[in-house]
Amino acid sequence: MAHSWPDIPYGPWKDTCRALHLYVQIVGKYRLAHTPWVNHSWHATLYPDARGLTTSMVPDGPGIELRFDFIAHRIEGAAADGRRGGFALGPMSVADFQDRLRELVASLGGTPKWNGKPSEIPYALPFAEDHAVRPYDADAVKRFYQALALVAEVFGTFRTSFLGKVSPVHLFWGGFDLAVTRFSGRRAPLHPGGIAALPDTVTQEAYSHEVSSAGFWPGGAGVDFPAFYSYAYPAPDGFAAATVVPGAARFDTTLGEFLLPYDAVRAAADPAARLMQFLESTYRAAADLGHWDCAALECATGVPGQPRVVRA
Repeated sequence: MAHSWPDIPYGPWKDTCRALHLYVQIVGKYRLAHTPWVNHSWHATLYPDARGLTTSMVPDGPGIELRFDFIAHRIEGAAADGRRGGFALGPMSVADFQDRLRELVASLGGTPKWNGKPSEIPYALPFAEDHAVRPYDADAVKRFYQALALVAEVFGTFRTSFLGKVSPVHLFWGGFDLAVTRFSGRRAPLHPGGIAALPDTVTQEAYSHEVSSAGFWPGGAGVDFPAFYSYAYPAPDGFAAATVVPGAARFDTTLGEFLLPYDAVRAAADPAARLMQFLESTYRAAADLGHWDCAALECATGVPGQPRVVRA
C-alpha cells in the first residue's frame, strides 16, 4: 500500500471524536430500528466507503441510505425513489444533530424513529437532552477517515484468507470501532454480559460462537491513543501470555485483549505489512491455543481475478 498513513493523535480532537461517536450512534440506531435482526448484530453496523461511512440500504419507506461524507463534511441521504437531502456537519449539539436527522429521514419518506439513548457509554445523556454545543474539527475528521479507509483495506485482505465464517469489515457504533471477526464454528459458553448501556441479550447473541476478533478505534474508553486490538472469546488458556508481533503489541489485562498503537503501524516502512503481522499473529494465538480446525478453516490470501480452487 503506497499511501502514507495520516497522523491522528486522539488528544487534539477528542471532543470532536466524542461528538462524532454520538452522531454515528444516532445514524446506526436508525438502521437498527428498521432492519431485521441478523446474527451478531451485523444488521446494525456501518461500512466504510469512498467518502466516509454508509448505512447501505435501510428497508424503510422507499429504501433509504444515509452516509457520513467526511470529505465534504455532510450527512447525505438518498431514497430509492430518487429523493435526496442532507445537511452540513459542523459545531452543533447532539440534540440538534438528532433533530436534523429526523427531518432528513422524514423528507426521504422514511420513519424517523429509533432508540434515543446512547449505547456502551456509561452515564450518557439521552440524545434529545444533550444540548451542549460540540466542536467539529473538519481536518481531524478527514484524517481519521483516511486512516479508517487504509485500515479497512488491510482488514479486507486479512478476511480473504479464511474459509470459515467471517464477518464483513464493518464499524460497530457502540464502541466506535472498525472490526473483522473470524469464527471457529463451535458454540461458545454463555457470555456474562455486563457491558455498559447494552442489554445482556444482545451481548450473549453476539458471542454465541467462538471468535477471534480484531479491530481499530481512534481512542477513548481508557485508551487515549488510536489503537488496534485483538481478542478471543472465550480466551483459551495461555492467550494473554502468547507471543505476538510486532514488538509494540502488548496484552492489556484491564481490557482483556492485545493492543497495538496505531503510531507503531504508521511509523513502519510498510504499515500494511506491520498491521497484517499483528492480525495474523493474534489470530494464530487464538486459533492454536483454542484448538481450532485450522486446516479446514484457512486458505491462501485472496488474489483479484483468481477464484478458489475446489477439488472433488
